[in-house]
Amino acid sequence: MLSVQEKPRIQRAGRREWLGLAVLMLPVLLISVDNTVLSFAIPSLSRALAPSGTELLWIVDIYALVLAGLLVPMGALGDRIGRRKLLLVGSAGFGLVSAAAAFVPSAGALIGARALLGLFGAMLMPATLSLIRNIFTVPSQRRIAIAVWAAGFSGGAALGPIVGGVLLEHFWWGSVFLLSVPVLIPLLVFAPMLVPESRDPNPGPVDVWSLLLVMATMFPVVYGIKEIAVAGVGTQSLVPIAVGLVFGVLFVRRQLRRIHPMLDVRLFRNPTFSGSIGANLVSVFSLVGFIFFLSQHLQLVLEKSPQEAGLIMLPGLVLTIIAGLAVVRLVRHIRPGYVVAGGLLLNAVGYTIILAAGAEDGIAGLMIAFMVLGLGVGAAETISNDLILSSVPPTKAGAASAISETAYEVGAVLGTAVLGSILTAGYRNGVSLPEGLSAADAAAASETLGGAVEAAQRLPGDQAMALLESARHAFDSGVGTTSLIGVVLMLAAAAGAVVTLRRASVEH
Repeated sequence: MLSVQEKPRIQRAGRREWLGLAVLMLPVLLISVDNTVLSFAIPSLSRALAPSGTELLWIVDIYALVLAGLLVPMGALGDRIGRRKLLLVGSAGFGLVSAAAAFVPSAGALIGARALLGLFGAMLMPATLSLIRNIFTVPSQRRIAIAVWAAGFSGGAALGPIVGGVLLEHFWWGSVFLLSVPVLIPLLVFAPMLVPESRDPNPGPVDVWSLLLVMATMFPVVYGIKEIAVAGVGTQSLVPIAVGLVFGVLFVRRQLRRIHPMLDVRLFRNPTFSGSIGANLVSVFSLVGFIFFLSQHLQLVLEKSPQEAGLIMLPGLVLTIIAGLAVVRLVRHIRPGYVVAGGLLLNAVGYTIILAAGAEDGIAGLMIAFMVLGLGVGAAETISNDLILSSVPPTKAGAASAISETAYEVGAVLGTAVLGSILTAGYRNGVSLPEGLSAADAAAASETLGGAVEAAQRLPGDQAMALLESARHAFDSGVGTTSLIGVVLMLAAAAGAVVTLRRASVEH
């Protein structure tokens, strides 16, 4: 069998290729389900493991942080040793660690397991998108395949709350991590048969120093952002951010000097490439930040069950899928830059609805806001990913895919770290604790809304109601600030997309 890069000419994909795409959707679903399910498991997890506010953010963030730091190196490794091979190794490791994560005894152990999931997840994501780039060489077919790929993310996000909600109502919080096992079995069986191997015929050498510099950039910056939420702006937050930026500069200089860079930063000189990367990042930032708030508000403030909360969010997630598929035809008539900018403007509208109405306006307002946001994310993500991949040769698809996925995961990290940290800071500053709490309950209730809900169960009726009312009001107190940040960021991103992507066009 010929490797994909060995095809002598562009050829239309047939039945085998489309079946291969179906197999490639399995790890995409695996990753997206894992992300969404964890958000819905936060209340149950908080009650069982009693994490501090910082530990809770790290449980959510560490996965995306490690993933973001390793995506570029793993993309380059896939180009070198074979993308399908890396996909299979990552899938097996991801499943094994997921099964172990279901039974960890402490918040610290869960953070460690999530870090390992980030390691193996980094092997999955660049491989799926780069294999699609090499399998579907006809532009119109590739665009549909990318739309299906993007819809897989949204589909997994939609499936996660429903399946996860059922599990959380009948089993312990760790059961959500076992969802990966039934997904892995068909992937490991059918991928060797249906997905052709592909690699870069002239890969560069492995660059350990660049790998270390990427991680040295990511960890301090996100840590600094978290410290701003915990202790405010000061030395303990600004110094790590500055250190991370210094390592970032060193990383860029190293890439510019190398004949075979791990990450070809010169690609960012192309406005279409850099503009699409930016659109990717801010779209995910808006989505993840919104879900972080919404999942907790529905369950802990409005007292909905995990399954009910998932059903409330389902329309918005379904619209993300529909929008991603619909824009494939739309860009035949409207310039892609305007489609991406329009999607980002819809994200701004979603946050504006929350800003104007407030979180306490009721379920209908939250649903409408999330539905509008879903339309925007689906449109912006599909077209920006297509523009990213179409701007590089097929042999460099792994590197381009890794950059795209890095933007995705950095957006996820920042969405939780920035918006989530603002919510956490607002909660800590606004919650009032009644007398009679034990030291442990007081510490837990002052850190997170989940801790307050758990502590209230051990208080007399009047005190419990007072604590819950104060905690819920404090949690929602940061919504106005986070929504305003979302609106401003999305408007700026839309303007940037119009400028950077104004000359971009799609292949037919």
